Amino acid sequence: MADLEWIHRHPKAEDLRVGLISWAGTYLTFEACKNRVTATAKSLGRRQSWELLVSNELDAQAVVRLKSLQGLYLLCEADGTVCYGRPRTSHHGCFLIRFHRNSKWTLQCIISGRYLESDGEDVFCNSRVLSAYHMWTPRPALHVHVILYSPIYRSYARADHTVGRIWVDAALPCLEECGFLLHFQDGCYHLETSTHHFLSRVDRLVPQRSSQTAFHMQVRPRGIVALCDGEGGTLYPQGSRLLLGLGSSPMRGEEWFILQHFPTWVSLRSKSRRFISVVYDAEVCAASERLTPMSLYQYECDTESPTLQLRSANGYYLAQRRHRAVTADGHPLESDTFFRVHWNCGKLILQSSNGRFLTIASNGLLMANAANPGPNEELGIQFANRPFLILRGRYGYVGSSSEHDLIQCNMDQPDCIQLLPCHQGIYHFQAQGGSFWSITSFGTFRPWGKFALNFCIELQGSNLLTVLAPNGFYIRGDRSGTLLADSEDITKECIWEF
Repeated sequence: MADLEWIHRHPKAEDLRVGLISWAGTYLTFEACKNRVTATAKSLGRRQSWELLVSNELDAQAVVRLKSLQGLYLLCEADGTVCYGRPRTSHHGCFLIRFHRNSKWTLQCIISGRYLESDGEDVFCNSRVLSAYHMWTPRPALHVHVILYSPIYRSYARADHTVGRIWVDAALPCLEECGFLLHFQDGCYHLETSTHHFLSRVDRLVPQRSSQTAFHMQVRPRGIVALCDGEGGTLYPQGSRLLLGLGSSPMRGEEWFILQHFPTWVSLRSKSRRFISVVYDAEVCAASERLTPMSLYQYECDTESPTLQLRSANGYYLAQRRHRAVTADGHPLESDTFFRVHWNCGKLILQSSNGRFLTIASNGLLMANAANPGPNEELGIQFANRPFLILRGRYGYVGSSSEHDLIQCNMDQPDCIQLLPCHQGIYHFQAQGGSFWSITSFGTFRPWGKFALNFCIELQGSNLLTVLAPNGFYIRGDRSGTLLADSEDITKECIWEF
């Protein structure tokens, strides 16, 4: 069976949200408790994230509605006041967005023709004469660990640290080199690689963030972005090897990338510590002691139900077939490609649609054969494309600062948590300076421990996880901003986007 051409998945709704920054540097905010819309927040959070619902789009403008995470829409009333609610007519709540060369947007009410503006606190639509006060800077609200996909070349950006360059030539994003951290600072973006180097304006990777690594971002609806230097140069793939570099003459939309959350790729191991691999076109077995590209699977899990799909590097999904064999020849909507997920101390147990559990047969083949799960049905799981974690919860990113003794969960800028695997599903958490996470008797954390502790990771979605701390409790984000390990059950505060 020939490999299927890798099909890039469209961005999810959470990848398409944006924050809107006013001229004063504050964010357009949905104030549920005050029953109004303001622009006072200094950082991007859940109440500052807006989904763009596009009804019409041209090259330099689009007609959209802005929808908050609470499901209500930004509305402009006849008297110029701005509120939220549900549209009363077909044009109520519609804005004409114009995309300006300085990377900013203006939002004009379709009904009144007035522009959305802010005085640094209140938001209103009063003026039909465009000014600097009507300019809004869009900031993608997705998680900062991202991929860049070129729809023109149908390939992904990839950092090559041997030569200090970025190429746009990866057929699929299964390697850690395809993941980038998108740092936002002073209105500009810095692109950091998995080895913590930054793309510079001279097309090379450098070890430190500086003005030479700062890029402006043109943002369009549907997750489309372009990076430029603000002086006429734009980043786009160049030459026969598709080097990502600054230039002034992109062709056919070469400069546009689809920005998405970095997908999760994992490897699976049997009890005998052999990798679950695709062999002989589609057979799946525990045969290899070495990790190969055919031992990697994209982890696609629906957060609404505990079902999982595993997408092989050959483009197909694992599916349960005749005689209970599992093969890598499934398609996305086939019911046989969905497996129910069970966790046991960081190890994965998969149940097929026939109710049987996946196990390794005596000939090494993966089969949906076991009536009850046991040690032979437990699969060790490890991240294949992530040497570190960036955790984001309900209140912000997990990180540390000089202002706090303890690790916080409400940061605008995250810390990288280096992952040191020690057992299947068990990791040591290492802080940025090389020290380890330590836990106090109160269930709080400090980033300067001398000894490595065991943290158990269990995946709860395609890019969601829970962490069981060394004290036996789940780690959660507290409204106060402190990271705590004190939850016996998995609650919403225990779910971390990574």
